[in-house]
Amino acid sequence: MPQHRTDTRRPRTAQEDRPPRASSAWREGDPVGRRQFADLGPLALEGDGLLPSVRLAYETWGTLAPDGSNAVLVLHALTGDTHVTGDAGPGHPTPGWWSTLVGPGAAIDTDRWFVVAPNVLGGCQGSTGPASPHPDGRPWGSRFPQLTVRDQVAAELRLADALGVRSWALVIGASMGGQRALEWAVTAPERVRALAAIATSAQTSGDQIASFHTQLTALTADPRFRGGDYYDAADGDGPHAGLGLARQIAHQTYRSAEELDTRFGRIPQGGEQPLSGGRFAVQSYLDHHGDKLARRFDANTYAVLTRSMMTHDLGRDRGGVDTALRQITARTLVVAVDSDRLFLPAQSARIAAGVPGAAPLRTLHTPYGHDGFLIEHAQLGPWVRDHLEAGVVDLTG
Repeated sequence: MPQHRTDTRRPRTAQEDRPPRASSAWREGDPVGRRQFADLGPLALEGDGLLPSVRLAYETWGTLAPDGSNAVLVLHALTGDTHVTGDAGPGHPTPGWWSTLVGPGAAIDTDRWFVVAPNVLGGCQGSTGPASPHPDGRPWGSRFPQLTVRDQVAAELRLADALGVRSWALVIGASMGGQRALEWAVTAPERVRALAAIATSAQTSGDQIASFHTQLTALTADPRFRGGDYYDAADGDGPHAGLGLARQIAHQTYRSAEELDTRFGRIPQGGEQPLSGGRFAVQSYLDHHGDKLARRFDANTYAVLTRSMMTHDLGRDRGGVDTALRQITARTLVVAVDSDRLFLPAQSARIAAGVPGAAPLRTLHTPYGHDGFLIEHAQLGPWVRDHLEAGVVDLTG
């Protein structure tokens, strides 16, 4: 396989040279950007525990039709947020993560559809999470309870009520967002007219749990994690090493072996010499992504959301996964990624086979691995557009 000489060095920005904050969670007083907020009251959790008050941050695009028929719910992955589409700006340091799929004229056309994108419960971009104030005024930190995907969807159901959305024309999500999309379709089948589950699973596998466990171990072993109570630490004194290492472990599952070998292979990083303690280019690449996440995310949130993925099981207390999948009544599109080594294509195939009347499994062909759902818009976009438009035909035909 050919190797392309890759030098990942570039001039560092002033922000990258500054010590990172102990947490990059959105906090009151930070720029709001396009966020809106819904206060949804107390929430009893699936496991032990109660959140005495829940707030979800969300963004919307488009206009809700008078009959509410044009609402689309977009659910983000682990380190995503509400900013699905649009430019970077105050409150949104990066552009929309799915602007190739959502926006004016895109597959999910915001000139036509009313799109809602919440920050997941437990998140760090405006929704109630570990960085949010506890009733005593201090951050929840280590006291924040364990959440499940079912808890997260329970909060999103309340958001839909608050927005006046009785049913969704489409609920779409990939990766962790796909887990929530599936849970939506089983928890409230009457409110999900169409479903798109992309690069995801109905039940977390042993292999996935093992990967998540190593990430959590790396994160919590950082002495600066302080058991989860680090929010008053000085800049540069937070759990950045642990969070960055967790991200590096995860990132290996987000990209494919083919891509890493093709882009980097065994090429040294710039002028560094691996035989003398220097790095290979692929090591520099992982270091960069670890540092990048540590500067925009929150370590406790990473742990809470990772644990929610570990416990994900659509069939829990429902007679098993196959029985749960048979309860889905939505028109269903399932998309696998052929080079995915996090959510294997076989897991997507199980969903497509288990949902009554689901469309035949679609497969993204890409060298980019799991992250292909963020990259291969030329393949994914037409499938999503056609799936959404089919509902319009059903309503008018």
